[in-house]
Amino acid sequence: MRKLVCQSATALGFALLSRLALAAQEEALDTIWRVSVYACVLFVAAVIVGVYFMRSRDKRRAPLDRIFEERKLLQIHSVGPDAPVIECVRMMAAKKIGALIVIDGEKLVGIFTERDALNKVLAAGLDPASTKISEVMTRDPYCVPPTTTIGDAMAVVTQRRFRHLPVVDNGKVIAVISSGDLTHWLVKDQMVGDVQELVELAARS
Repeated sequence: MRKLVCQSATALGFALLSRLALAAQEEALDTIWRVSVYACVLFVAAVIVGVYFMRSRDKRRAPLDRIFEERKLLQIHSVGPDAPVIECVRMMAAKKIGALIVIDGEKLVGIFTERDALNKVLAAGLDPASTKISEVMTRDPYCVPPTTTIGDAMAVVTQRRFRHLPVVDNGKVIAVISSGDLTHWLVKDQMVGDVQELVELAARS
């Protein structure tokens, strides 16, 4: 009788241990699966971030003339130094632009921006109809050649707090780049590319 009880207890113990071992094994497999999924997600996210910064770095190394073709910035809006402010403001509003370059003959002598109109004309109480653009323009504006990289141009507009940057080649203005043009170039197509990379990597995982 004792032997039978011992055998039953032993069998019951083995059964319980087997169930516990099976449960532990299932829990371990579930944990491994979860860890694998999290690791896969983190890997995909890391790759996307890496791709984003690599593309951004490559775009920053591109010269400014890469923007001209796509953004159609070769159309120069300019006025002479004797143009009245009121006409310049109307031209800027009609063309939907934020700046005009001021040219005397073929020489760049200044740039007139929306900020100049507010700070140097309206805030100063000047009459825009009788004030010449040469009186309120920013003289001898900072210029860059078309070989300047987009990253360097972005650094210039950021550090110097410019919104518009004339691009000059052999003494002639060939374009006016805005901070918005630079930002648009840097972020253009990034989101589409990132999503595509995510889909491809997820499909291969």
